[in-house]
Amino acid sequence: MRTCPDDGPRGTPPHPDAGPRDGPRPAFGPADVASHRGRRSRIVQRVETVREAWEEALGRVGRGLHVAIEDDGSPRIVEAPGRDSNDRAAFVPPFPIDRLGDASFRAAHGVRYACIAGAMANGIASVELVEAMGRAGMLGIFGAAGLGLDAVEKAVDRIQGSLGDKAPYGFNLIHSPHEPAIESAVVDLYLRRKVRLVEASAFLSLTPTVVRYRVSGIHRDERGRVVAPNRLIAKASRVEVAQRFLAPPPEKILRALVEQGAIDADQAAMAETIPMAEDLTAEADSGGHTDNQPLVVLLPTFLALRDRLAAQHGYDRPLRVGAAGGISTPWAAAGALAMGAGYLVTGSVNQACVEAGTSDVVRTMLAQAQQADIAMAPAADMFEMGVKVQVLKRGTMFAMRAAKLYEYYRAYDRLESIPDADRATLEKTIFRTPLPDVWEQTRAFFARRDPTQIAKAEADAKYKMALVFRWYLGQSSHWANVGEPSRVVDYQIWCGPAMAAFNDWTRGTFLEKPENRRAADVALNILHNAAVLLRARTAAMQGVVPPDGSPRLAPRPRDEIEKMGSDL
Repeated sequence: MRTCPDDGPRGTPPHPDAGPRDGPRPAFGPADVASHRGRRSRIVQRVETVREAWEEALGRVGRGLHVAIEDDGSPRIVEAPGRDSNDRAAFVPPFPIDRLGDASFRAAHGVRYACIAGAMANGIASVELVEAMGRAGMLGIFGAAGLGLDAVEKAVDRIQGSLGDKAPYGFNLIHSPHEPAIESAVVDLYLRRKVRLVEASAFLSLTPTVVRYRVSGIHRDERGRVVAPNRLIAKASRVEVAQRFLAPPPEKILRALVEQGAIDADQAAMAETIPMAEDLTAEADSGGHTDNQPLVVLLPTFLALRDRLAAQHGYDRPLRVGAAGGISTPWAAAGALAMGAGYLVTGSVNQACVEAGTSDVVRTMLAQAQQADIAMAPAADMFEMGVKVQVLKRGTMFAMRAAKLYEYYRAYDRLESIPDADRATLEKTIFRTPLPDVWEQTRAFFARRDPTQIAKAEADAKYKMALVFRWYLGQSSHWANVGEPSRVVDYQIWCGPAMAAFNDWTRGTFLEKPENRRAADVALNILHNAAVLLRARTAAMQGVVPPDGSPRLAPRPRDEIEKMGSDL
């Protein structure tokens, strides 16, 4: 069919802007341009007005929201639907942020919000971080791993003195397969100082030490119910580990504890009726120790495991599964809550906050992290086993250098077997000191911490090599925490991809700058905007078509969130 360029196919009405069929089109003059711009401006203004009203209403997450749906699906906020109204209507229920997650979690731990700042070793999860979270109605876990007993006890003194019974807190217990005496000494300290909540991390299996912590002081209350005063929040990324923590303590270990006099036979019998941990954190792709598991796979797997074991053992108390790894934006938090997470655990984002026990230069480096800036590197505490941690690679060569050390460990049986040229490179570029001097420093360290390690190294040349290489891995974290300027390229900074997602979300807002990042503000913004997103999705499922680009989920000052986020 032949067409006319001005009018479209023959037989169709002329285009509204077309002129007379055989004559020239009238000119589109300045007055028409102004009129067109005016109409467009009014449309844009109306859309923006609707969007602002919609987002303001969604943001008041503590209030229910009645919505009249226009013919085009757009929302119109109303006080309440009229009985005789022909409007299509939707109702968005309140999502107060102090009701997100599992109510039994909040009750058990005495928190207002189901949110935890997880432990980060070497005191990166500092006393200041724990205090800030506790005072804001959330839970902070002190990062005791890697610290000496004196430093951990000082943290106990500070936190118990400042928070006491006024706010919740917890301490970390990390599995130490090569230093079981250290793990046991830490538990001795916690029991002596009545630290009642411990986050157990990096465990490959249950140890007598962690079981001893859980069952010490177990008894029955006046109603005959078994009470275990010491509670565990267990982190796991593997089903077999999760299963051990959701099951009762192993009978073999309980029997050994009875023989040692740590508990009596009646207490052992009580322990067989409770889970090792009532709270299990599904640790997905995260900073530090991680198996790089996706949360959308790991969390449902653990939820199903929880339900099976709860039915199998007939517990008289609820089991909860929380989500960690990637919880750094409202989208991630909303997704985890929608899948059934009982609580949320943040990690990498807290390291970039002002309360974290690290240096300003590290905070700046973390604030610049992007998605491709993450790498895996050998772990200091499980170096010989080939276990890896996730770290920041932007601005540092740690991941590459640590991997090189592990290659040497695999290839040679002792330090003396390393070729002279490679040894010279190690001493010049990585250690920056002769290897014999490194061993003397390592020896002095373990003379204070655990002398059995020295004897083991002197009897096993390969183990001695491992301890020398672990010197670098341990020092690299210390250099980062204190901001040692001569060692920036060797900084070991534990970091997951969540850090990059957080930076993308906060770009252009007050949370973009590291000096403005406070742990409680960050957590409350994630929770509040997750509630906004969940409300928006609830409206969409009822036929509401939101304005383009809505909701925008921009971070807000904390005082605004506290006004808008509770049940009003």
